[in-house]
Amino acid sequence: MQYIKKLKLFNFKKFRKFEVEFSSETNTIIGDNESGKSSILQAIELVASGSRNKVETIGIESILNKDAIAEFFTTEKSFEKLPEIHVEIYLSDDGNPDIVGKHNSDNANLSGLHMICHPSEDLAAEINQVLAEGSENFPFEYYAVKFVTFNGEAYSGYRRFLKCLTIDSSQINSEYANREYTKSVYDSTVDHATRVRLKNEYRHHKTQFKENNLKGVNDRLGDYDFSVRSGSKFNLETDIALVQDQVPIDERGKGQQCFIKTEFALTRNADKKAIDTLLLEEPENHLSHSNMKRLISKISNSHQNQIIIATHNSLISTRLDLRYSILLNSSSDSPLMLKKLSASTAKFFMKAPDNNILEFVLSTKVILVEGDAEYMLLDALYSLETGRSLDEDSVYVISVGGTSFKRYMELAKTLGIRVAVIRDNDEDCQSNCVDNYEDYVADHIQVFSDADNTRYTFEVCMYQDNKSTCDKLFSGGSIKNKPLEFMLNNKAEAAFRLVGQHAENLDIPSYIKQAIAWINE
Repeated sequence: MQYIKKLKLFNFKKFRKFEVEFSSETNTIIGDNESGKSSILQAIELVASGSRNKVETIGIESILNKDAIAEFFTTEKSFEKLPEIHVEIYLSDDGNPDIVGKHNSDNANLSGLHMICHPSEDLAAEINQVLAEGSENFPFEYYAVKFVTFNGEAYSGYRRFLKCLTIDSSQINSEYANREYTKSVYDSTVDHATRVRLKNEYRHHKTQFKENNLKGVNDRLGDYDFSVRSGSKFNLETDIALVQDQVPIDERGKGQQCFIKTEFALTRNADKKAIDTLLLEEPENHLSHSNMKRLISKISNSHQNQIIIATHNSLISTRLDLRYSILLNSSSDSPLMLKKLSASTAKFFMKAPDNNILEFVLSTKVILVEGDAEYMLLDALYSLETGRSLDEDSVYVISVGGTSFKRYMELAKTLGIRVAVIRDNDEDCQSNCVDNYEDYVADHIQVFSDADNTRYTFEVCMYQDNKSTCDKLFSGGSIKNKPLEFMLNNKAEAAFRLVGQHAENLDIPSYIKQAIAWINE
């Protein structure tokens, strides 16, 4: 089975220089807005298609890196200084001499495909004339596009070395997108010779229909005839449609369309191995939670082809194994990989309840707490201590439960995320909060708890530091227990009342003050 081993981008959209390796099975690209997830999928699709028309439709001005253009205008502005776009796909099939060669930036005898967008040498004089005018008029229109294998041989859409199918849920209800999707499936499933034969037969049947069925009508029209459109815009590939249970898929809801298209591509490939690489653009869009879980199950059970997914969804990123995740940050051109994550931690997140792992891995500063009470109060305590909000300081708070701290700390160690763990000492600070985490703490990962073993839990600390307030708030009325007993037995409710009625007057336990100060160092 053919698959993409590596992708390299030069001056493609946001990336001046970018390199990423892929697994032969499922790969999940995770990133915040403007991090380049969609650009990676688009680059793969363009190279696999071998279609100059696709590139020209998008426009060189849309895919040439803006920093490369700005840098060009700081030079002497000559033809030789104009930036080029290079996209290289390194493939697994080393046995095909047509695609093996050294036409790649690694300068190694490897298998792959190469798209180049460069200023046309045939128009060098015209380009230099445009540049000589002195204005910042970049010659996008004078660029040419070529597709070559690593062997140096040109290729096009009629001879595809990588069968690639894209499902973009953001365009799922577009008539054009549905037509293009159906055409892509058809092209990936049916070889070129068969497509040509079927197109010819379809056009021939249209001609026969006119002659056999419209002749009687046309005989009465005099100088005019009814005919059936049969030109290049009205052929088999434009008329064909995908149907499920006699209903065209483009007549179904957006969510169902996304599910059907993905399932169809996976099922079809399992039977015929028709698609090498399936690209999924944010498949979570338009899907209910139950359908999302069904889709993830379909994907995780499909190992017949390579799948590359761009997502914002925590469920997808964890259920498909974090070790095959590719993390992108909008401020960096280098991807972060989680290949070294332990199998047990990867399995934990696959099996754990739905969580906010995506928010964690995309954050730079995180405070981990072990319960709802700490989570509810921390925003107020942070504002009291700093005079700022958590959002203003880009600090993210996650309630993970005490048994999960080490899983998140392992992730933080791999990714370099600054993490403050706030937890109870459970009457043994040294054992529970120091020795317990000695293999997990680092310069950017610290554990904070009260050093006094008698202050064994968050509620005890809050009560002792705010005794007068708590005695008034948690006494009388329907409350029969002592204030501290009520707080221990009703942790979330007690925190809710403190936030709602006394958020501006609370004294903050010292270990929480220390955590807040450290996270902002």
